[in-house]
Amino acid sequence: MSSKSQHPFGKVRSAFQAIANLFNRKFGRKFISFFLVSALITVTMAACTSSPTANTGSPVAGAPKKDVELTFVSFAVTKQAYANIIPKFVEKWQKEQNQKVTFRQSYGGSGSQTRAVIDGLESDIVHLALTADTFKLEKAGLIDTGWEKEHPNNSIVSKSVPAIIMREGNPKNIKIWSDLEKDGISLITADPKTSGVARWNFLAIWNAALKANNKDESKTIDTLAKVFTNVPILTKDAREASDAFFKQGQGDVLVNYENEVILASQKGEKVNYVIPDVNLSIDNPIAVVDKNVAKHGTKEVAEAFVNYLYSPEAQIEFAKVGFRSVNETVAKEKQFTDLYPVVKDLATISDYGGWLEADKKFFADGGIFDQVQAKIKR
Repeated sequence: MSSKSQHPFGKVRSAFQAIANLFNRKFGRKFISFFLVSALITVTMAACTSSPTANTGSPVAGAPKKDVELTFVSFAVTKQAYANIIPKFVEKWQKEQNQKVTFRQSYGGSGSQTRAVIDGLESDIVHLALTADTFKLEKAGLIDTGWEKEHPNNSIVSKSVPAIIMREGNPKNIKIWSDLEKDGISLITADPKTSGVARWNFLAIWNAALKANNKDESKTIDTLAKVFTNVPILTKDAREASDAFFKQGQGDVLVNYENEVILASQKGEKVNYVIPDVNLSIDNPIAVVDKNVAKHGTKEVAEAFVNYLYSPEAQIEFAKVGFRSVNETVAKEKQFTDLYPVVKDLATISDYGGWLEADKKFFADGGIFDQVQAKIKR
């Protein structure tokens, strides 16, 4: 081998030999031999450790990461939004992180989905219809305390309001919540025992009736009994309620999320509906399921996906399919201000003590919903 191609370790050895010759004349051969061997060993080990060609088993920078799968659970009416959002995130993550992400997805009634996760469905992320369901996952030890403070807007990622949908021409002349009490009305809505959407619907009707009854709860229970007497069957979730009304032709009127109405219109359905001026803000939370992401090793990508849902790009997709955006800039875009009318008297769940209190008062066994059902003997 020529001197130009001399191995780096040879150069190191030559340098140490020169130093050794100097010390040899002054201190003797034995001391210098020991010094030289020790120094060479030290430098060689350091060089091997730091060598960019060493086989350390670490991934090479820029190399593809191992594929990752996320299990995602959400309430039924978000399905169309995620059909647009998830592919955008997958593409973005692949481009930025050089990692392929796939999603196992499950959609259904919020209450049913919550029970499924508690019973063993190992979801990495949950987007549920109400915070009460997410708190149940916290109580079950699946989500860490304080989850609602981990993301913007108290972890509320989508919003809507209840709407009243009528048949073409509005033959029953339905305009406000109290019209649902009329005799001869057939009302389609979901079961608050299984559907988070239905709980919001129930509370929206309760909120309007309570104000009309000067906050007399006994009278308001009677009012709700009149309304639910007109409900022939309670569907499992909001999507089933929509199908019963639009596809099966059941009922004179449907109560459902505003986003379901908008989505139906986009699919070609001719929809007559009203957003009552006295209404309730429907706020839907997102959360990472801490116990499951720790088990699956998916925390990084799960957190990234949740953060992405607050981006203008994702919020636009929510708004396109009927959800009111939690991003103020997106909400103020003309295409959405035209689509979503301002509600004059908009209550929030905090007016009823928050979801933990409201869930106990209205939907626990023996609560107000059960009292209403008992009055109509169901």
